Amino acid sequence: MNIIIAGDGEVGVHLAKSLTELDHNITVVDPHSELLKRLEGETDLMTVTGDSTSPQVLEEANVGDCDLFLSVLHEESVNLVTCILAKKLKAKKTVARISNAELLTPRHREMFRELGVDELVCPERIAAREITNLLNNSVATEFFDFSGGLLTMYVVRIDEGSPVVGHDVKELSQEHPDLQVRVVAILRHGETLIPHRGMALRADDLVYLIGRTNQMEGVNRVVGKEPVSIRRVMIAGGGRIGRYAALTLQDKMRITLIEEERQRAEELSALLTDTLIISGDATDIDLLKEEGLENVDAFIGVTDSSETNVLTCLHAKRLGVKRTIALVENTGFIDISQDIGIDTIINKKLITASYIARFIVKGDAVSSKWLSGTNAEVMELIVGKRAAATKVPLGELAVPEGATVGGVIRGRETLLPSRDLQLAEGDKVVIFTLPKSMSAMVKLFE
Repeated sequence: MNIIIAGDGEVGVHLAKSLTELDHNITVVDPHSELLKRLEGETDLMTVTGDSTSPQVLEEANVGDCDLFLSVLHEESVNLVTCILAKKLKAKKTVARISNAELLTPRHREMFRELGVDELVCPERIAAREITNLLNNSVATEFFDFSGGLLTMYVVRIDEGSPVVGHDVKELSQEHPDLQVRVVAILRHGETLIPHRGMALRADDLVYLIGRTNQMEGVNRVVGKEPVSIRRVMIAGGGRIGRYAALTLQDKMRITLIEEERQRAEELSALLTDTLIISGDATDIDLLKEEGLENVDAFIGVTDSSETNVLTCLHAKRLGVKRTIALVENTGFIDISQDIGIDTIINKKLITASYIARFIVKGDAVSSKWLSGTNAEVMELIVGKRAAATKVPLGELAVPEGATVGGVIRGRETLLPSRDLQLAEGDKVVIFTLPKSMSAMVKLFE
């Protein structure tokens, strides 16, 4: 597949680096020549320096031969214009990053399709949705539903003193036969591990499990987690993510939102009628205490500063807040943020990559998610008619190292993988894969 990425910074670079290990021809268009030189030195791809709204620049990038055109610049209007031009210049499919979630209505989507923008992705809206889902599922640090919730991926941190510390990860299902989940990966000190027999669980491991949606209570019991009831929430940052999250949560929970910019705080007060809006600096811990930080159940840091989000979450954790979620835009901070005890990290680059990945995978991808703290991806694929996976039982399938099958959906039935399971055309499989294994893994199900 010929893919062109139009960017103006980290999002475009992150996407390009994430895709270089797959079997695609990648070209990056970016106005920053120094950034592109550095990218060329680190990866095997083509670069074009220039403005993506210039037809000449797009033609230099061979847009006419492009199978997928991604515009992920910071400016929404530039992305829309870029995709419209790319489509006019014969790009087959275009995807634009936007910041205004109002454009996601069916009417607006259809209007932009007619203009040449095939898909819209709003990382801020997706991030807000992830936050609300996490607060409704108070133990998992990350989770993702497949096929409308028939299967779910849970990510759970193993605490010091957990009853599973020291246990063989492959023997958990034998020790707890009623637990219908499969461990597909472990993140340990920044390293992603695919489980094998003899691998013992350790304190502070982040464990990735895939299972039926109603299994969370059983997971909590096995790993020794106590569910947390989230009723009071404090949000630091009144940008789009904070606003969308408060809009969704304020009918169910008591929300306090801290916003430093006074004019924005006044606008939020008019919009969020059931949320307490405080105009102030989120780094002022005395202010947060005055507004009841020690009494909230969850703290969400989504200001424009990753450092502020991490530090305020750490203060909240030190004061006994049960659940912390931080927006971390610098991907280099993700590992250390998780290691020092923040429950969940939200990253817009990973969110954007997750949405776009379904258009890049060669197979029939239904949904996918790039995971925080690891370059791995979990995705849902439809098994093809002539797929290698339909020829032999799952135990005989040549699954590449660095990948595993986490679950199977057949109609409305969910199946956990077993050596004797025979896949059929139309089955949906949930796979976990590192980048080096993705192409080979996807080919098994095409």
